[in-house]
Amino acid sequence: MSSGQLAGRIALVTGGSRGIGRGIALALAREGADVAINYRREADEAEKVVAEIKAMGRRAKAYGAAVDDFAACEAMVEMVAADFGGLSILVNNAGIASRGQSVADTDPLELERVMRVHAFAPHYMSKCALPHLRRNDRSDIIVISSVATLGHAANGAPYNMGKAAGEALALTLAKEEQKNGVRVNIVAPSLTVSDMGERLAKAVTGVADIHELDKRFPFGRVSVPEDVAAAVVWFVSPANAYASGQKINIDGGGMGAWH
Repeated sequence: MSSGQLAGRIALVTGGSRGIGRGIALALAREGADVAINYRREADEAEKVVAEIKAMGRRAKAYGAAVDDFAACEAMVEMVAADFGGLSILVNNAGIASRGQSVADTDPLELERVMRVHAFAPHYMSKCALPHLRRNDRSDIIVISSVATLGHAANGAPYNMGKAAGEALALTLAKEEQKNGVRVNIVAPSLTVSDMGERLAKAVTGVADIHELDKRFPFGRVSVPEDVAAAVVWFVSPANAYASGQKINIDGGGMGAWH
């Protein structure tokens, strides 16, 4: 029998094989949750996360599915619920970067691709998960957004639009599902040490190593996945009994002058 403040909870983390998703999955497991890891391509990486979670004495399994495909989401959620005996935490984390073009130069296919991952996918996943989430006295949905929605910087419209839409979904769901005991909250990281963060840092600043930016950030370092995961854990834990429809920005009090 697992112990911890999330003992008995079953979580599904999309994009859980690497970066922020991996950090969230491991943090939930450390607190006692069993965790389903969704991935799109990185099967080997996902299995490594599964092994780390099992080493903690928790249950874990990896599920390959493209979360911008409704049928794939539906099939995955049903498999997770069957394999684990339910579902009470959904973390909509899967994300992709946009290419840093102005609106005038953005390929319409890029806009569609980015919007599908950041807006359609969490809508699909939440819709599919809700029948299972509603069966519990307490369930949680987390949408991983970005501090990009605070500034809507130039040359990132697809990403800005996708993250803003994800937040709109979360705030809407919080009102709809309150009566069903489902809390819905948003965690919004700044630049974070991850594969995607490193690509973004290189694209925007040209640095080869993201840690070259540490001195420009609050508290002398770039955010790490554990910083984001800590907020997710708090939101879904018994420590948070009453906050829903809320957003925590994980940016050290300011995004830093990296961009």
